[in-house]
Amino acid sequence: MRRLFILLSLVIISLSLVGQIYDKSEFKQRSAGFYHKVIMRDIVGDDNFVLPDLSGKKYFAMDFAINIYPVQIDKYKAFYHSLPVSQGNSGTCWAYSATSFMESEAFRLNSIKVDISEIYTVYWDYVERAQHFVQTKGETYLGEGSEANAIRRIMRNHGMVPYQAYSGLKNGLNYNNHREMFEEMERYLQSVKMTSDWDEKKVVENIKKLLDQYIGTPPEKFEYEGRIYTPMTFMTDYLKLNPGDYFSFMSTMEYPYNEKHELVEPDNWWHCKDYYNISLEDYMSLFNDAILAGYTISLCGDVSEPGYDQYREVAVVPTFDIPSKYINEDSRQMRLSNGTTTDDHCIHVVGYQKYGEAYWYLIKDSGSGAFDGRNKGYRFYHEDYIKLKMMNYMIHVDAARPILDKIIKK
Repeated sequence: MRRLFILLSLVIISLSLVGQIYDKSEFKQRSAGFYHKVIMRDIVGDDNFVLPDLSGKKYFAMDFAINIYPVQIDKYKAFYHSLPVSQGNSGTCWAYSATSFMESEAFRLNSIKVDISEIYTVYWDYVERAQHFVQTKGETYLGEGSEANAIRRIMRNHGMVPYQAYSGLKNGLNYNNHREMFEEMERYLQSVKMTSDWDEKKVVENIKKLLDQYIGTPPEKFEYEGRIYTPMTFMTDYLKLNPGDYFSFMSTMEYPYNEKHELVEPDNWWHCKDYYNISLEDYMSLFNDAILAGYTISLCGDVSEPGYDQYREVAVVPTFDIPSKYINEDSRQMRLSNGTTTDDHCIHVVGYQKYGEAYWYLIKDSGSGAFDGRNKGYRFYHEDYIKLKMMNYMIHVDAARPILDKIIKK
């Protein structure tokens, strides 16, 4: 009888394992991709271009070969968005994500198809960061990154312009090259701090001169489709976009839910406290309801994970990290608190599909790695990846009303 019980127990355990797929890991060889072969070739020129030797450089990753993933764009319910473009050699994903989002909004709200200048927003973000640097006596974080919702501040203060009026590209380049520009700005601002030369007007003018030298001077007026606009009238009269119509959400156990708090990240250099902190259940339900209702989403979070692959084009959470059923507020918060979830990258969510029992999302991505796979400029995210690793998102007020109404009326 005892032997029979043990045998039946083993059979039950074996049957419970049937159909389960456990992810495996491996070390992969790094190889030159779009960044080196296209972006850097464009920047340095054919005569000076040398492909880097990446032999011996490996990285830890999931073995994606054992699974099949939904990577066919035509299987997704996709909403209007402009074609993917590369941010080049620059840390401006936040501006590309937010600008693409606003382009989709201009179409959704007003049936306008337009390419909006990302680098116009970047220009003024750098100017305002320099002002903040002086005002804080050098305590402002200096970096190329910012947060996607910075576009609301720039829209309020400086408006928007079409790409054809200001591309931010000079000297015949096809891709941004901001490294030298940023390094020179950083050196200058650090010298200001060392000498305590806190003349805000002078500092801002010097930063503008550097920006003008590298990426050009943004226009005060321009012609578009036969009319003369300023950046403000282009935003209000042509695009008909209102920066006050956009809200940002995060989910962390560190603060009370259903209140506004600061997103504590270096790229939130102006310490914006306009993020609604909501439960993870609300965070995911609001996200899903928005995309299913036809709203696109500007999304930011962590992309430095073994389940994130540039050639397979997918973002998943491997079982060796954490099984799906254990992803909850606690597992999310542990990664936020121990620093393994960081705000690396911003992207634009432009579609979805139900694949098996899970939602997958169609992602428009300006990062160079997004152009290494078959679907240039696109990725495909599993819902678990967003639940565990993506830190915040921005949506239109109408999509946000279910949560906003609950917060305001509580």
